[in-house]
Amino acid sequence: MASIPGLRPATPTNPPRAAGARRAPDTGMSSSAKWAVGGAIAGGAAAGLLGAGSSALALYFARRVITPVRTRDENQEILAVIRASEGLQVILAANEDTTVEGVYGLFFDGGRGHARIGRIVSYSPAERTVLREVQAVYSGDLTTARRGYWSGSAYPDAASFGLSAEDVQIDVDGGTAPAWLVPGPGPSDIWAIMVHGRGASRLECLRALRPAHELGMTSLIISYRNDGLAPSAPDGRYGLGSTEWRDVEAAISFAVANGANEVVLFGWSMGGAISLQTADLSRHHNLIRAMVLDAPVVDWVNVLAHHAELHRIPSAVGRYGQLMMGHPLGRRLTGLAAPVDLKSMDWVARAVELRTPTLILHSVDDEYVPYGPSASIAEKNPEMVTFEPFQNARHTKEWNVDPERWERLVTAWLRRQLAPRKNPGSR
Repeated sequence: MASIPGLRPATPTNPPRAAGARRAPDTGMSSSAKWAVGGAIAGGAAAGLLGAGSSALALYFARRVITPVRTRDENQEILAVIRASEGLQVILAANEDTTVEGVYGLFFDGGRGHARIGRIVSYSPAERTVLREVQAVYSGDLTTARRGYWSGSAYPDAASFGLSAEDVQIDVDGGTAPAWLVPGPGPSDIWAIMVHGRGASRLECLRALRPAHELGMTSLIISYRNDGLAPSAPDGRYGLGSTEWRDVEAAISFAVANGANEVVLFGWSMGGAISLQTADLSRHHNLIRAMVLDAPVVDWVNVLAHHAELHRIPSAVGRYGQLMMGHPLGRRLTGLAAPVDLKSMDWVARAVELRTPTLILHSVDDEYVPYGPSASIAEKNPEMVTFEPFQNARHTKEWNVDPERWERLVTAWLRRQLAPRKNPGSR
């Protein structure tokens, strides 16, 4: 899950404003009518407490959460590129991302350029710069780049892992969604279906290919509504998992039609929320053998409250924004076709209802999706949920900081889950 774009800390000179948000579909309502609806949603007491300015901020917050943003903010400074005896190196502005060891992606030139960045060569806290090795440049000219964005997507395709992939199309609501089909090493009736996070792309899922391949699974890396590849939802809004799960269900149908008898769901961030909804609601839920979730959103109320606090939005305003998303009248303000039921996606409260074996990998310093709810689910339902904490990985970069550990944990856990089931009548 990318940071909720467009939100900035609220200060007296720089308050977020509803006018700065992407416009919702025209409903024909005047501004006064919209705030009348807002008052009806919140109730007289809350409406009186918040007032028009706070209502505007709550609406801005709600819209930002559910509105897809196609362009990533290139907020990473690229200071210089050096050709050293050891190979290409890059000097970057030092920050909480670039000073963590591991392997990462650096995208530049509006996302058209992509480089894989490796170990830290040197770090100067005084100058606020870090020198790192460049392991590969897949596209673009890094030497001319001045800004870019840091990413956990270090590799561009399955071929980078020595695996072949085929482009396939999956029938979904509104058309077809492209997916990558990566065959396993041999015939297998268990497929891995991989679901990226909010604002991310299919590249995010490539990090799970080696464990899936080692276990003999065919992998299907999918796209889903509003991610820029699959058809957009009619309202053009995220359902935060409440609608996107239908595209995962369609992917399971595709897998079954092509020889799968069971599937393993992999989900990152919001892709974790989508996977949980699929396991709960899909007609194929009995085919889901296990789930592997990386930094998943398991309680949207917790995540949204965290983001409101990060951006200095008063808690009452943040809760009002959540109410706008979840109330039937709120769709007139947010542009949602239907309310988003955040309560039904609270898997901390519903922990005992989770009956699919689930492995959760989550960094304790995750700045976007707090790890606490992930740990709580495992505490409440240890029979079904295994929690593996990471350190220093921030959001969805658990693999990046320690690929060997990530792959070892996932492979060992899945091997136990995928072991042939004993015949109940056998001794």
